[in-house]
Amino acid sequence: MTHRPTEEPLRPVRPHPADTWHRPPEPGQVDPAVLGALLRRHGWQRRGGAAGRYGRWTPPGPGGGGTSLLVPESRAFPDSEDLLGEALVALSRSGTPSAREVLVSLVVPSDEIRWWRDAPAGPAGTVPWTVEEQLRAAARQMLLAAALATRARAGYYGARHRRPAAALLEDVLVGSPVGGHLTAFAPVATARPLAVRLHQALYAAREAIDYQRATGGMDAFDGAVTAGVSRELTEALIALVRGTEGARVAVEWAPGAGVPDGCAAHAEAVEFSPGDLPALREAGARYLREEPSVAVRITGTVVRMRRSGPRGEGAVRLRVLAGAEIPHVRLTLDEEAYRIAGHAHLVGLPVRVHGRLESRGGFRRLTGASCVVPVQVDEAERDRLMKSLQENLDFFEEACGGE
Repeated sequence: MTHRPTEEPLRPVRPHPADTWHRPPEPGQVDPAVLGALLRRHGWQRRGGAAGRYGRWTPPGPGGGGTSLLVPESRAFPDSEDLLGEALVALSRSGTPSAREVLVSLVVPSDEIRWWRDAPAGPAGTVPWTVEEQLRAAARQMLLAAALATRARAGYYGARHRRPAAALLEDVLVGSPVGGHLTAFAPVATARPLAVRLHQALYAAREAIDYQRATGGMDAFDGAVTAGVSRELTEALIALVRGTEGARVAVEWAPGAGVPDGCAAHAEAVEFSPGDLPALREAGARYLREEPSVAVRITGTVVRMRRSGPRGEGAVRLRVLAGAEIPHVRLTLDEEAYRIAGHAHLVGLPVRVHGRLESRGGFRRLTGASCVVPVQVDEAERDRLMKSLQENLDFFEEACGGE
């Protein structure tokens, strides 16, 4: 029996909880200035009100004339809390998409990341289902690229850092695409580094593309790696722009949290066009080609063994416990090292091995493997490993037989 563990899939970005915007926050938890800033950001218009006391706000679009909110400018007046409460209830009952986004930003103070795709519309302004799916997929690729860049700077990550990057995305909330527009909310408390890295990487990518289109040189892409540009980001931008007349990405900071160091307070959306695709493809290929292999010392548990006969070298797959930010690695061992790896697993021990993690194949293969030795672990971990062995005993008897 061959034991082939499945790869750990990356979890999709969580949608907004159903009750996040149906239940408005308590008025005492809301800063009137933050609410006003969010309304302005989301297209609401201030149309009068008592100066210095409150403003009257109407939603964006032609249908907003019949709805308005009275929002106090501060808590300096006795009726400010009542006005806030009424405004929050009205937002929760509004059918305007922007009302939901305002409430989400109040409940979970977040930096907002926005994507727009100018894709050809269908009949009567409809959008094909696949267009919205492409927007969500491209946005998730971009968030993952930014999350990877919070872990390390590299032109190509491959399988490296995927688990912690995917874990960071679990805190990001995302809405539904509407007319080629999608918004994600990165909570300030946990995901601000992601938003900052994406903001800096987008501008660096734009500058590198402009330089390449003006001069034909790719040097600017080398320097852009320090800002978070990578093959993963170029692939996300290609997915976002492909099949459109253009696309834009903007990062807007949570009003109550201030502007991060080194970032613009009111940055314009970064625009990309189909004319940028050749430069992005060339940059991605360059990053893949030039990312060097890495010398590592990996500790891992054997999860698969295979060789063509009872003797000689064999292929081994390890689940990585330490030494590299990847979930699994493949390597080829000579006969003696293969025997050591098999026996270590039979007694419930991981092994430690030296080698070079090759960028080819996504940093999933170790070459030049040497110094394979069993590693002692505590009793609880050893019991867990032994249980795994018992579930796959037939395979390991076959793999290690003939000795």
